[in-house]
Amino acid sequence: QPMFIWVAMIFLKFIHDPLIAGRLVSIMSGFFTLVGIFFLAFELFKNKNTAFLTSILYVFYPFAQVYDRMALYDSMVGAFCVWALYFSVLLVRKIRLDIAYTLGIIIGGGVLTKSNAFFSIYLLPFTLILFDFKKSFLVKRLLRWIGLAIFASAISYGMYNILRLSPLFQIISIKNANFAYPFSEWIHHPFTFFFSNLSGFLSWLTQYLGISYMVLILISLILIKKFFREKILLFLYFLLPFLAISLFGNVIYPRFIYFMSLFLLPLAAWGLNYIIEEAIRYSSNKNKYFVAKISIPLIVLVFIWYPGLTSYQFAYDPIHARIANADNSQYVNSWASGWGVKESVDFFNQQAKSQKIFIATEGTFGLLPESMEIYLIKNKNIIIKGYWPVDIFPKEALAYASKMPSYFIFYQPQHVVIPFGFPLKLLFQIRQGSSNFYYRVYEIIPPKKQ
Repeated sequence: QPMFIWVAMIFLKFIHDPLIAGRLVSIMSGFFTLVGIFFLAFELFKNKNTAFLTSILYVFYPFAQVYDRMALYDSMVGAFCVWALYFSVLLVRKIRLDIAYTLGIIIGGGVLTKSNAFFSIYLLPFTLILFDFKKSFLVKRLLRWIGLAIFASAISYGMYNILRLSPLFQIISIKNANFAYPFSEWIHHPFTFFFSNLSGFLSWLTQYLGISYMVLILISLILIKKFFREKILLFLYFLLPFLAISLFGNVIYPRFIYFMSLFLLPLAAWGLNYIIEEAIRYSSNKNKYFVAKISIPLIVLVFIWYPGLTSYQFAYDPIHARIANADNSQYVNSWASGWGVKESVDFFNQQAKSQKIFIATEGTFGLLPESMEIYLIKNKNIIIKGYWPVDIFPKEALAYASKMPSYFIFYQPQHVVIPFGFPLKLLFQIRQGSSNFYYRVYEIIPPKKQ
């Protein structure tokens, strides 16, 4: 879905580096998530301290720090889902038309970003947990809510159906099927992968939440009796998508559970607020001011220091950051992580200042050749072409080498060792994080020099 790209294109009008432009979309999304999660916590618990604590926990949440720094869709999905729940709560409590169409537009923005935002529609009926069944005109109010919920859903589906104007619309379903089994296929092996998926997701979630956030969530759910319905709603908004993706997941990644994990933060903040209030309550009247002024920052620090350390480490030393293993290997310390792109772009720009050059890449989509294209495609002196497989050296690349300086980039595990006889001379290589893989730039030796 194109919403992230549409917004990124706006940033590209003002920012030359496409990577920075893309990351700024996630940073902006993270800011809106920060504001949205504050309002969500305040609306649910009617406690400003809990709302502020929710925002603090979000700022130091390693999961958010990872995805708010990368040009991926998931940060934007998280922002839309948080605001969707906020307006869903407002709708069930106030049952107003203006809230319904605002909710519809927000969910519409989410589903134009990524398909998992459809959970904001599927989970709408569960907000009836907060419906006031004791007020007068029960049937009338309930029917009005149903009508407005359908109206909001219709708006979001209407926005999504804009995509049907594209002849490539069916690719969304094809792409979704790569990550989640369609029902027609899932029914043949309904629980085959459920427990392994569940184990993987739980492992990644606990790595990102850490002991401190999990303790706060448990305190909120078990020890505090107030706002029982609100806590159940937040937990269901986490648990039901979590189980659904575990059940239907085909290829899974930690980013799939990012948006739903955000609903655990108000629970953690409610638990933290409980600890702070108990600390103040048990202090003597004479020492209450001192306890409030000194102990509150210390209590907060106890619960955020490790998540904060992990977030800081990811910003300044990502190679050794204690983030989820799957994200560490995919985005930081693996052949797909992108180390070396900047150096090679600088090198090719220098080589193409006064002559035409040809760049061949291992792979026809993904990191290469796309990373070369987004930086170099406007340079008329540069020709870029991807090849796969590269078991036999491409004759086309040799033809280019006989006409102009030509280069070949290898970076995947299949070619840790270049096949014997390939007409290549290594120019430089960059290690991919702490892995044993290297991003390597070769010069193609033309036939007459071989």
